Amino acid sequence: MLMMKHRLQQRQRRAYSSFLLFAVIIFAACANQPRYPAPARNGADFVVEAASLQLETPRFFTYQYNGKNISFFVMRINTGVQSYLDACASCYTHKQGYRYEDGAVTCRHCNMKFPVYKLEKGLGGCYPIKIEGKPVNGKYLIPVAVLEKASDKF
Repeated sequence: MLMMKHRLQQRQRRAYSSFLLFAVIIFAACANQPRYPAPARNGADFVVEAASLQLETPRFFTYQYNGKNISFFVMRINTGVQSYLDACASCYTHKQGYRYEDGAVTCRHCNMKFPVYKLEKGLGGCYPIKIEGKPVNGKYLIPVAVLEKASDKF
């Protein structure tokens, strides 16, 4: 009888340990902001070929700077090309960024959803933070300094 009780306690401890390990792995995976391909760079600018961007579909990039992964996205809208940090003024401390689905970007932390064609007008709250960029000869250039200055959001 004592032996059976001891075995039951061992099984319970193993099950509890397995559950804790599983919970830690899931939490760690969900808490990290995704990493994306590095952007092309030419001198002091990151360069994105405007023709390679699909209409109203963000393309995500990650720039590593001082041990931080600074993520951003670029997209082509009827009015031109726009760029945003993969962070907002409200939820950036959670470092989860946005996901794209059904014509909108959604904050991974609070689930606020924003249609991509309305992002440019958004300000504050959970809207993605707009970053400076400019079209030049079919390319969209984002100054490296702009992303480095925004590293406090990552």
